Amino acid sequence: MKVINNMKLLFLTCIVFLNININAQNAKYFILKSPNGSLNVEISCDEKIEYKLLHDGDILLEKSDISMKLEGGNSFGIHSKYIGFSKQSVNKTFASSIYKKNQITDAFNEITLKFKDGFQLIFRAYDDGMAYRFVSTLNKRFVVENEQVVYNFPYEPKLYVPYANTEKRTIESQMAISFENVYKYIKLSEWETDRIAFSPLLVEYENGKKLVIVEADLTNYPGMFLYAEGCKSLKGKFAAYPKKATLGGYNNLQLLVNKRESYIAKYENGNVSFPWRTLIVSTKDSELANNDMVYKLATPSSSDMDFTWVKPGKVAWDWWNDWNIYGVEFKSGINNDTYKYYIDFASKYGIEYIILDEGWSVKNKADLYQIVPEINLKELITYSEKKNVGLILWAGYAAFEKDIEGVCKHYSEMGIKGFKVDFMERDDQVAVNFHYRAAKIAAQHRMLLDFHGTYKPTGLQRTFPNVINVEAVYGLEQMKWAKNLDMVSYDVTMPFIRMIAGPVDYTQGAMSNATKENYRPSNSEPMSQGTRCRQLAEYIVFESPLNMLCDNPSNYMREPTCTKFIAEVPTVWDSTIVLDGKVAEYIAVAREKGSVWYVGAMTNWDARNLNLDLSFLGAGNFKAVIFKDGVNADKAAHDYKKVEINILSDKKLNIQMAPGGGFAMKISKL
Repeated sequence: MKVINNMKLLFLTCIVFLNININAQNAKYFILKSPNGSLNVEISCDEKIEYKLLHDGDILLEKSDISMKLEGGNSFGIHSKYIGFSKQSVNKTFASSIYKKNQITDAFNEITLKFKDGFQLIFRAYDDGMAYRFVSTLNKRFVVENEQVVYNFPYEPKLYVPYANTEKRTIESQMAISFENVYKYIKLSEWETDRIAFSPLLVEYENGKKLVIVEADLTNYPGMFLYAEGCKSLKGKFAAYPKKATLGGYNNLQLLVNKRESYIAKYENGNVSFPWRTLIVSTKDSELANNDMVYKLATPSSSDMDFTWVKPGKVAWDWWNDWNIYGVEFKSGINNDTYKYYIDFASKYGIEYIILDEGWSVKNKADLYQIVPEINLKELITYSEKKNVGLILWAGYAAFEKDIEGVCKHYSEMGIKGFKVDFMERDDQVAVNFHYRAAKIAAQHRMLLDFHGTYKPTGLQRTFPNVINVEAVYGLEQMKWAKNLDMVSYDVTMPFIRMIAGPVDYTQGAMSNATKENYRPSNSEPMSQGTRCRQLAEYIVFESPLNMLCDNPSNYMREPTCTKFIAEVPTVWDSTIVLDGKVAEYIAVAREKGSVWYVGAMTNWDARNLNLDLSFLGAGNFKAVIFKDGVNADKAAHDYKKVEINILSDKKLNIQMAPGGGFAMKISKL
């Protein structure tokens, strides 16, 4: 770590309270500035701890209280005895191997406030946001009854809100969800009072600045939900600790909480670092789509663990397309013939993996050692190894939780490369601990994990790079059944909000594409909303180190040009640049791998012209392979045109996109 001595922190001590007995108490007031001075965090700790956030003089948060209530009437932050502080300024660069860029700059100013009551409070100021976390130094068993998280705004803002997507109306029941939903764009006063939302959540100010609420380094603690209080405040809400959970839910693969304790977390060892409460600030929407705050705040992987074996890549997926292959001499479905067909397809196009999704293990047993008779797994593994294709297995939460060590050891020794674990649908302390424990055990057996049906990432993929993808996104699977859904607008909203938290298992790649008027849900022959080129662009725009090809191999082999392009797009990158974008309207992203650049762009249901500045390419001459919406893509969404051009010396490019359209480009140096 490189420590810079010229950190500009102003610390003021003043007397701010005089009681009726003329008894003076010292109150502490601090101003923490970001490295470039644009962001100020004003902190005061007296009878309570408050902070205020300003950006270039604009108040983003008024004074907002923070504290943690412990069992037995104790607390962190209420009547706490301040005893001192330490400070540091950091400016360093570190490598990231499985991410949207291979080098991360981490520059911040930090203050650690120390209290006699057995805790510290750390604040960090970055140029693009701030974060704080509690750290317990109690060194004994303790229980957290609740945490006070408050966001007080200077006036009523507008929000992009991902409500907990459930028909259940009790607050507790809304915490058992898949963490998928579209965004409601509302004023804070329009928040439905009986509903909670999950993060990341975006706050929009009158001057166009935006603030995203998210959390980072969530381990051994429940995740945070949000609810409105009045028209100028949001508050945090946490799932209580499970007292009793029973097998049930989807195909008896879930652990359903029947009873909860009166507290949210418990610890046997009192030395605990709690999650970072993180606020990301932007003056331009495009800044949000390329933010590294969550990754930077996460705990790095241990130096004594080897993750060089982790292999990102593409996955030929079976479930979305309902195993609906055609033109073959066997009955398609969950059987070896079908999966050999998937393996042959993956091998032909250089796709690294196929997945055996739900159905390979016996239904309703929650037992991953019981395989259906139609599947000969050893035969499939031998066949796939000859074809240089890895196999990933789907697993329900309860089945995986029952014997993580045994399952990982057994299937790793057989040659399976990883698991897609599904239907956790909770983020209480027990569920969060499951993710950490599963990641650690899987890593010891060199197994990849794709967490599905779960809460948003908070940086675990940095701690354990074998956690190679996370769902918590309203992905393309919705197209199988959704009737009144605007997926196109979601696609150009989510990258500015949800993707701040980390990678998304969105599962794109549909070869059947529909306009707004022509779309219909279909389970066995699903389609996407928007154009073919939009589907291609999503492989560039969406961050996804383990990236699915959702459609069936028969459809892909009828579209070899598009399939070849999809298969070639990398899934991890050396650098990322967001060229342009506006929340809920459009986005254009450039990503580099080696000496090759890829550019992807998408629009909402409005046809759009974008003028892109490609000066990031630097000096030299370049050629580009471009996939663009066809002239009739507004009527036939599968219509596209592939062209090859030379990039002109001015490095400017105009692109046109149809309604619901997209654009994908590969750029190489001549």
